[in-house]
Amino acid sequence: MSISINKEKCIGCRKCINVCPGSLLKSDENNKAYIKYQKDCWGCSSCIKECNEEAISLYLGADIGGRGSRLSVKYEGDIIHWNIENPQGKIKTIDVNSKDSNKY
Repeated sequence: MSISINKEKCIGCRKCINVCPGSLLKSDENNKAYIKYQKDCWGCSSCIKECNEEAISLYLGADIGGRGSRLSVKYEGDIIHWNIENPQGKIKTIDVNSKDSNKY
């Protein structure tokens, strides 16, 4: 698994760079985030959860049933929208209230 960074959506806040446990994300000359070697990505999704601009998505490989789909996150107050987009552009959204996410 690896990530994709949409430079048009990236605002250069560096949140993803600061949270990456492998220090794999860097900043280009325009302060936009990028990953030099996608194959090195751990697939931890830390950067995706940190990005408020929906600029980062995680490729969901065939090995986990994703078949090329991508996962991204959008925040609206306490609601977290986990968006899964398949290669044909169809989007499935899973909404989670962050206040309830750790209740058992």
